[in-house]
Amino acid sequence: MNTNSNILHIETATQVCSCALSCLGELVFNRESHTAQSHATLLGVFTEEAIKFASKNNITIEAIAVSSGPGSYTGLRIGVSEAKGLAYGLGSKLIALPTLDIMAWTMSKRVDKDTLLCPMIDARRMEVYTSVYDSSLNIIQPTTAKIIEENSFESLLSKHKVAFFGDGAFKCKELINHPNAIFIDVVYPLASNMVDISLKAYKKEQFENVAYFEPFYLKDFVATKPKNKIL
Repeated sequence: MNTNSNILHIETATQVCSCALSCLGELVFNRESHTAQSHATLLGVFTEEAIKFASKNNITIEAIAVSSGPGSYTGLRIGVSEAKGLAYGLGSKLIALPTLDIMAWTMSKRVDKDTLLCPMIDARRMEVYTSVYDSSLNIIQPTTAKIIEENSFESLLSKHKVAFFGDGAFKCKELINHPNAIFIDVVYPLASNMVDISLKAYKKEQFENVAYFEPFYLKDFVATKPKNKIL
C-alpha cells in the first residue's frame, strides 16, 4: 500500500471553516475562515479550489480526512456531508478524526512533557465538550460533555499541570484558580493541523464506510423554538 498518501482535510467542528491538502505528508494547500456561520457558503469553495490545485499539479487525492466531532451540530453535518460526497465522487478513502484529538495533537509540542492536555469546545452555557490527554496523546479522561464548576478537574490539578485550551477554555478561566492550571489563548481545530494524524490513520488503514458514517455529535441536537410573535 502507498503510505505516502495525498489527503484532503476538512475541519468544520467550531466557528472556523478550513480545508487543506497534503502531499507526501507535507501541507501544499490551505484555506480557512474564522467568520462564524460561514461553513455552508465557504466549504464548497475551499474544497473546489483544493481539487483544482490537485488536478493542476497531478496530485491524486487518495483519502478525505474529516474532523468527526464533537462540536457544532450544524458545522459537523456540513463537513461530514462534504467529505462523504467527495470520497464517493473521487473514489477516495474516508478518514474520521476526533476533533479533540486534533486539538490535543496541535498543542502536544507546545507544552512540557509532564503537562496534561485538556482541549475544550464550547457547548453553550457553562458546558464544554472535553477530554484529557497526556503529552504522548494517551487518553487520561474520555470525551464527555462537562459542566464547568469551581472544583472541576481538582483531582488532576492536585497532581499535574493541566493546559486548558479551545473556545470553551475561557469558562474554566473564570472559575478555576489553581497554580497548576494553564490557560492558552483560543486554539481552534484546523485542517492544516490534521496532516500528521491523518497520514498515521491512513497507514493503519483506519477507514470509514462512506455510506454509513455519521459525525460524533455527543449530544442530541435540540432546536430552539421561535418565540411567538405578538400581533
